[in-house]
Amino acid sequence: MTSTDALTAFFDQLATQGEQFRFRLPSRPDAGRFIDQLLRLLFPITQDCQSVSVDVQRTYDKLTDQLQCLLRPLQSQLSQSPESVSNQFFKRLPGIYSMLQSDARAIAENDPAANGIEEVVSVYPGFFAIAVYRVAHELLALEVPMLPRMLTEYAHSHTGIDIHPGATIGPSFFIDHGTGVVIGETTIIGKNVKIYQGVTLGATHVAKNLAQKKRHPTIEDNVVIYANATILGGKTVVGHDSVIGGNVWLTHSIDPHSLVYHQSEIQVRSVNSVE
Repeated sequence: MTSTDALTAFFDQLATQGEQFRFRLPSRPDAGRFIDQLLRLLFPITQDCQSVSVDVQRTYDKLTDQLQCLLRPLQSQLSQSPESVSNQFFKRLPGIYSMLQSDARAIAENDPAANGIEEVVSVYPGFFAIAVYRVAHELLALEVPMLPRMLTEYAHSHTGIDIHPGATIGPSFFIDHGTGVVIGETTIIGKNVKIYQGVTLGATHVAKNLAQKKRHPTIEDNVVIYANATILGGKTVVGHDSVIGGNVWLTHSIDPHSLVYHQSEIQVRSVNSVE
């Protein structure tokens, strides 16, 4: 086969490859633009260089059109029309906004480095990841395939925080710093929970036949989880008002009001000492 024939065969393969996929997807850049503009509607703190004001109704109408556009490639997999899904999502937007206000307050009130709500909602990676998760979670509740995960992966790529849209997370959620945080699909998190960078809420092992099982832990109210702690397993429950120290590896449940910490031995000596 000549190089020309090989290239022609390759182009034919590309032309027919769509037959193997269940449905088309919206573009990732469009999904990113939608979530960025939606959050700007909810928190119009930053301004672009072309405007000094925000026309709420015009932005709302534009976002409605954008969401319907994102949903149309998925239409064969939706239980209702893109227009109906979009309408139901925006009816839920006040509830999403209320949850995000509680998250922003939790960060502003608990982080000594935070200089108010404005800083939290405009630059904090933890808040951005939580905000995108809350939007994606509602779309998943409306049985929208793929798009919720596209949104949370957009946040993941910008923040290093990986929250599956299927997780259940209560109000006043606080992620500090956040890089390397992983929250699995069946995780349940109560209210007023604080977690730090590098925390993993994951499964004890990965197998495809466990897809419909609860694989990730439950974190009850008022729990603090410090940096690089790993909590695994669908039956693992961290009782309310507990503190999980840094670098802890936990695969079993603990009672409320527990303090769990990892103890390591640290030795300090002079570099000039003789063995």
